[in-house]
Amino acid sequence: MSSLSARQLATLLFGWRDGRVAYSALADRIRLLILDGRVGSGTRLPAERELAAQLQVSRTTVTAAYAELRDVGFLSSVRGSGSMAQLPFTVPAAFQSQPGYLDFSKATMPAIPGVVAAAQLAAEQLPGYLGESGFDPVGIAVLREALADRYTARGLPTTPDQIMVTIGAQHAIALIARTVMARGDRALIENPTYPHALDALKAAGARIAPVSVTADEGWDEIALEQVIQRTSPSLGYLMPDNHNPTGVSMPDDVRERVLALAARHGTTLVADETMGELNLDGRPAGLPFAAHGSAILIGSVGKSVWGGVRIGWIRADRTVIQRLIRARTSGDLGTPILDQLLVTNLLRDYDAILDARRAYLREGRDRLERLLAARLPEWRVPHAQGGLTAWVNLGHPVSSQLAIAARNEGLVIAAGPRFGVDGAFERFLRIPFSYSAADTERGVDALARAWASVGRHPMPETSIDLTTSVV
Repeated sequence: MSSLSARQLATLLFGWRDGRVAYSALADRIRLLILDGRVGSGTRLPAERELAAQLQVSRTTVTAAYAELRDVGFLSSVRGSGSMAQLPFTVPAAFQSQPGYLDFSKATMPAIPGVVAAAQLAAEQLPGYLGESGFDPVGIAVLREALADRYTARGLPTTPDQIMVTIGAQHAIALIARTVMARGDRALIENPTYPHALDALKAAGARIAPVSVTADEGWDEIALEQVIQRTSPSLGYLMPDNHNPTGVSMPDDVRERVLALAARHGTTLVADETMGELNLDGRPAGLPFAAHGSAILIGSVGKSVWGGVRIGWIRADRTVIQRLIRARTSGDLGTPILDQLLVTNLLRDYDAILDARRAYLREGRDRLERLLAARLPEWRVPHAQGGLTAWVNLGHPVSSQLAIAARNEGLVIAAGPRFGVDGAFERFLRIPFSYSAADTERGVDALARAWASVGRHPMPETSIDLTTSVV
């Protein structure tokens, strides 16, 4: 069972005082940490007396906050065992996505119109596979051939035996992490990053080595080199194209140097390319990351087609694919055949699908930029080069406070620290531009009202915001 010290929790709680009754503000912030996943379910929280001393409040304040969390199901306490974080069976209405609430915590698009037709065709094709076992740990031949052909067309010669089909990209990340690494190994990861990738690495027992990425400067190449040289991580997880959440892409010369350095130090680099072809502003897609050196690639249709189509894939050397096949059976026995056939059908028109998606996202990005400039001009909004989100600088370390206020305005959005390591990025907010015009306008209106609410209380001074020192 994992546990948090009073000092660790206090770091995550930075800026929790918002002018309301102290115990209620404290309970709301801890609740957000649990909902965001920054405090995992089953984590032991510090004793009331220790947290009170660390926060410099009375023990009564912490006791009342813990009691409120127990009442709504976010905390369980057993005499002699302490208080454990948990997710309630029923999340209180103010803290869940429900009818009437707009959920901006997911960077996703609605399904393309062709999904239904592709599914109908897949159902017609399914009888050709019914004589087989249905247990498919590597992927049906026709889909692996189509994926290999697409990599080859993009400039990376690939054969079907270098492809494994998975149940989405998250499944691929977790499988690679527990296959390539041993518990206690170092793992390099960008900061900020895709939160569920960080969760998967931690679940595999990794000791995290973060490297900064910013919307203005991209990757901190010096830090990348130092982390690899000093720690020789077993694995490095990167999003080199249209990085989530910043939207930046890694220059070719940096890719080549990082891949060469990783090879010298025995580090396996994994490139998540789920948004790799969602370039905006007419910028052509570059070569796949592994065209510059040895790397494992991850792809999926979750961002381009629809999140409800749970198909991803891994592109790697044949020996790595064989290792993954052997390791996979302890967790699952294969990918659904019908879904694979659906994606095979869609890949025939994938270039046209991507063109339409890019046009949709360009329009959404430009709309979000206009709305934020009009309603929240004090925020600094970088011009996203690709992907589905803007990584907005709020100017004050109040992201968690703003996320709580936004829920009160009907908007569910993840606070900036959800994308960071060890509570960083309280100055930042990830805002998707992948929603409809009406939903985007509604979301920005909710953020503007929440910002006004937060602004009624003194904001923390920027000079004491230690959590953004890695940015």
